[in-house]
Amino acid sequence: MDEEKKRWVAFSVFPGIGPVRFRLLYDYFGSAHAAWDAPIAELKHIGLGEKRSDAFDHFRKTFDLDGYVSQLAELHVSVLTLTDPKYPALLKKISDAPFLLYVRGKPSYRVSSGGKHEKIPIRMNRTLAVVGTRKVSRYGVEVTQKIVTDLVSAGVTIVSGMAYGVDAVAHQSALDGGGQTVAVLGCGVDVIAPPSNRRLYEEIIASGRGAIVSEMPLGLRPNKGIFPARNRIISGLSLGVLVTEGADDSGALITARYAGEQGRDVFAIPGPITNPMSRAPAKLLKSGAKLVERVEDILEELNIEGTLRKDSGQARGVYEGETKEEKKILSVLGSDRLHMDDIVRASGLTTAKVAATLTVLEIKGIVKDYGEKVYGRTE
Repeated sequence: MDEEKKRWVAFSVFPGIGPVRFRLLYDYFGSAHAAWDAPIAELKHIGLGEKRSDAFDHFRKTFDLDGYVSQLAELHVSVLTLTDPKYPALLKKISDAPFLLYVRGKPSYRVSSGGKHEKIPIRMNRTLAVVGTRKVSRYGVEVTQKIVTDLVSAGVTIVSGMAYGVDAVAHQSALDGGGQTVAVLGCGVDVIAPPSNRRLYEEIIASGRGAIVSEMPLGLRPNKGIFPARNRIISGLSLGVLVTEGADDSGALITARYAGEQGRDVFAIPGPITNPMSRAPAKLLKSGAKLVERVEDILEELNIEGTLRKDSGQARGVYEGETKEEKKILSVLGSDRLHMDDIVRASGLTTAKVAATLTVLEIKGIVKDYGEKVYGRTE
């Protein structure tokens, strides 16, 4: 690592300088190296502030930069600066783009026509963020799995925050579907949070089809104040943001708000009105988000062309259901078209359960709403 890049790394560790202040220093002094070595009086003069300048002066005199760089190498963590040609182009466009990203991942390889092993890069030009509640319902799991599986089938890279619930389901579904995924953390890339996602964290790295990303320095533990900043990176890396489930105060709404401010598309999947976790998507839909019932709704809006793989053994005409609710409803439908009220009466299920299951079956492409809540198998 050259000396200039080392100074970018050093600035990323000091807690008092973020994207805006770093840009001020970089533009004024012309390089990170010059800013790092600048006289303290000049730092105060350009507006860094008395206390912050003093704190920075103490930090640069005591920080073991070479030891920190060695730690990065030991953990196989790479860094991308804003001036690096490999820095994600979409993220670079946002007004408060991180001046440095820490990246952890193991690249996969392919054999070129010349017989050489070439790295397979993570596709960062066809990305979609998939976010939602930590308290994901069975419905939320199913729709997230279905949509993500179809997205990676079309060559889309899934971006999320590796939290409990929807985030974890999105990452795992991308890997299970043979696709690529990027996890953006609100802590250092060497910190596994929550600890229960250790297996997922390790699989993302080891798969060769994923990366762990953060703007936070090594060792920094997660805290609530960091997550909004993390969310702007999730949306900034993506062409759009899909919210599958969330309450009306869900953090997913923050990510969606950032997406709107960054000029990115916002998508939402409707859910049962009896489920409080349907309120975030409902709020977004009322505000103009794109309603998603099938993956094509996203691909068409983003102008992404892709060939979806057909699920073996689940041709639409012979699909018999995965859950007991699906099996019961499909049995009731047979080859007929029935109003939802008739399905409720014949199945013995609650209206809420029937509505939720029909929505899942619609997203899977198994049944279709033919109007006025009359449902039948997709023809």
